[in-house]
Order: sequence, then C-alpha cells, then structure tokens
Amino acid sequence: FMPVGLPRESPWQDHLIRRVRVMRGTMAFRMSCRPAFDYARLSHRATIEEHGAVFESAVLSLGLSTAVPLSCDGESVHATFALQEGDEAIFVLRPLKAGERCCQSPSNAETQEVFEHTVSYWHRWLSRCTYIGRWREIVYRSALTLKLMIFEPTGAIIASPTCSLPESIGGGRNWDYRYTWIRDAAFTLYGLLRIGFTEEAHSFMQWLDARSGEVEADGTLQIVYGIDGRHDLKEQTLDHLDGYRGSRPVRIGNAAYSQLQLDIFGELLDSLYLYNKYVMPIGSEAWERIRRHLNWLCEHWQQPDEGIWEVRGGRRHFVYSKMMCWVAMDRGIRLADKRSFPADRDRWQRTRDQIYEEVMSKGWSQTRQAFVQHYDGDSLDAANLIMPLVFFLAPNDPRMLSTLHAINRSPKEGGLVSDGLVYRYDSETGEDGLKGREGTFTMCSFWLVEALTRAGRVDRAKLTEARLLFERMLGHANHLGLYAEEIGGSGEALGNFPQAFTQLALISAAFNLDRTLDEKRHG
Repeated sequence: FMPVGLPRESPWQDHLIRRVRVMRGTMAFRMSCRPAFDYARLSHRATIEEHGAVFESAVLSLGLSTAVPLSCDGESVHATFALQEGDEAIFVLRPLKAGERCCQSPSNAETQEVFEHTVSYWHRWLSRCTYIGRWREIVYRSALTLKLMIFEPTGAIIASPTCSLPESIGGGRNWDYRYTWIRDAAFTLYGLLRIGFTEEAHSFMQWLDARSGEVEADGTLQIVYGIDGRHDLKEQTLDHLDGYRGSRPVRIGNAAYSQLQLDIFGELLDSLYLYNKYVMPIGSEAWERIRRHLNWLCEHWQQPDEGIWEVRGGRRHFVYSKMMCWVAMDRGIRLADKRSFPADRDRWQRTRDQIYEEVMSKGWSQTRQAFVQHYDGDSLDAANLIMPLVFFLAPNDPRMLSTLHAINRSPKEGGLVSDGLVYRYDSETGEDGLKGREGTFTMCSFWLVEALTRAGRVDRAKLTEARLLFERMLGHANHLGLYAEEIGGSGEALGNFPQAFTQLALISAAFNLDRTLDEKRHG
C-alpha cells in the first residue's frame, strides 16, 4: 500500500510498502526487485547496504529497506525467506535524494499504525458518497479507483495509469493513456457529482478552466494534456521492449494531442453547465472564454475532424462530433439564460438548430434505419448511444429507438453487440486507419445499459433488459470491481487498465438504472 492523508512533513510520504504475513502454517517466499529507469533505457547500479539496497541511475535513485537479507544479481536484488504463522516481513521502496542511503526498515508496529491511518483515510473519504442504491459495492470501488487516478496537485484525472496494454494480444493497437483528456470532463463531473464528490469535481474544474484559456493559434483547443498541464505529448515507440505478451510497438506519448476533435467543445460546455448547476456559479472571466469558444465554433463546426475515437485514417464528418457541437451551443444558451450573461444568443441558436437539422438529415441512414458513424458511410457507431444522455433526442424518439435496435444486434446481423458486449464500431473495415482487431468496448456496454434504461421509462421490457445487461457486465469485473478498456471474446481484459471512462460510465449507468427502477416500483 501507499500511505495517504498524512501531514506534508511525514517521513512516510512517497513510500510504497509491501507487507508479507503468514496467517497459518509455514510458507517460503522469493522476492525480486528490478526497477526499469526511463522505460529501461537507462542502466542503473544496484548495491546491497546494511538496511536494504540502493538502485542508482543518472536521473533517479530508489531505496529498498527491509530486515530480510538480500542478494544482488546485476541490476536486480533478490531475497529467499520463510515465514511461520504470525510472522511478517516488510519491504519499503522510496525515492532517495542525492547521496542518501537506505534507512532502517520500519517495525511491524510502525507499519501497522501507518496502514490503519491509510485505511481510516479511505473510510472517511468514502463516507462522503451519497449513493445508497442496489450496487453500492461496485460503485464504491469505481469511486475509489477514480480518486486514485487524480493528480492531487492539479486535480487532473488521468484516463488510465497504464500504457501500451494491447487491444488484442500480439496486435499493434497499443496506446499511452496516462494523460488527461478534456473529453473526459463532462463524464467525470457527472459521475463525481452524482455520488457526492463535489470537492474532486471542483479541483478538476479548476484544471479544466485553466486549459480552456489555452487556445491554439487557430482558435482550437488541444484535446489532451499532461497531468501538469504539459502540451507536448509527442508519441514515441520503445522498440527495445517486447510489449505485453509480445504486443508491439510499445508507445509512450500520444499523437492524438495534435488532432482536431470538435466534440470536446460539447464536453467542455456540458462540464461547465453541470458545475454551475451543482457546485458553484462560474465567474465572468470563465464566461468570456466560453463565449469566445462558442463564436469560434459557429464558424468552424462544419469542418471534418478525427472524432471521439481518434481515428488515424483521415478526417470525416462524424455524427458524434456534430452532435456535441450542438451540445456546446445548447449548454451555452442555457448558461446565458440562467445567469443573464451577455451572449450572442441569436447566432448560437441559429447554429444549434442548423447542426440539429444537418445531423438529422446527413447523419441518418435510410438503409440502416439508424444514425451512422459519419456522413459518408453506413457504419454504425456506439457513440451515438449518447444522444439521449445529452438530450439531443428523447430516449423514446422513433429514430433513437431504431438506432438502439440497430446497434443492439449481433455483428452477423449488422449490429455491434456480441453476447451483451458492445463494439464501438466495426474495426475490420479499416476506416480508422489502423491494422488489427480490437475487443468490445466496456464503456460502450454501459452506454447501452443507460440508453436502454432511459428508453425503459416508457417500455418496461427495455428496462428489464437494461438491468439484466448491467448485472451481466458486473460479472466481467475483476475481483476488485475494476475493468479494462475492452473485453475480449473469451472474457479476457484488453487495453489499458483500469480505465476512468469505464468506471465513470458504470457509475452513471448504476445511478440512472437505480433511479428508474425505483420510479417504476413506486409508480
């Protein structure tokens, strides 16, 4: 575990502690520790000391403190030991300052005290959760995971703490998600606010507000940043690494940072609208930035872009992007009306209505009887399940129901759902510019649950289907209630793990399914 909630002057800051305890009988153990500095591009020296071992590289040093005897093997250290019932071994890994040596390993009593303090911190934090519905345990696990993915100094929430875990074993769809996407903003705020975590929502909004003022020379917003606000996320491949189970290349950085993705304006405005409604009123300076963004969007929403899925096959007129441009205009108008802010209301309303009419005309396929991925084709896109969630269409609108029906069929029947799991789109067409296949998108499966839930307010059969699908999805979580980005055909976890977007989609689906079930029960 890593201690948390301690005073800044605490000597336990930045410590990673592993406790090994035998509850019954006797057991033999082998411990190995081999840091890989700078993605194993830097060599280092391992040295055994009186109280453990020191690993020294050109940029960073780590100390491993333990009372267990260690042996050195090149850049690694090892220990072989046996414990009897009630015995405990402690290993503490921490960064060292220049010239600092390993300190004495803490006692069992000291680590127990820090452990209890850490557990108490998490209990106190979780007590703020206002969710008391049917699926408390899984929602609590999701909330804890999201909290662990927040960079406390800035409030930024990373998409995932891992990089280059493959979307198919041996494939090349391997990406670095250790950054913060503006797109995640609306979903993050909605998820956190719905279950009572306004403090985290406030911190994230401060980070988001700062980014909204950092426009590019052409007026666009960068879509993804480092957790410290860093702009340059140049993508690199680490060719000296084999990757997880031979899945190459291993990538760090993310080339999507330079893409045009117009939908982020919708997510940004939706975030600000929710924040203004549930946390605190936004200020006049923030409004002026919003106003500039909306006026820029009025002039540029008709451009093609790379879309929510960050395709690498060229820009297109993605339906989801256009829909979120509509959301940006709609939320801007609502904010202006609610707060009596000065606004170019007539222009925004004309643009909003123009976007709506274009999506209804060009985004609809008479052949598929569904909204499609982009104007130039008939491919389905699970992102369109968001339409009723952002109030672009009513959940029982005939076109929405028809789209829901089209998506909620097997791939053999032209749909995107396989055994209750949802593909984001048909990756085998090659339109995304990438080779290889991918698994079903876990987040999209929860979007399907929520779309069915909302349609279920007037159709009990769809509500029943939503509940069954949600509870089946719970069976795909690991023992800690966590999900990877994708799920393979045999149920294996694929892609980066855990993924914030997925845990947020779970929270939203659980909240709305609970509420709708209660309404039906009391109605």
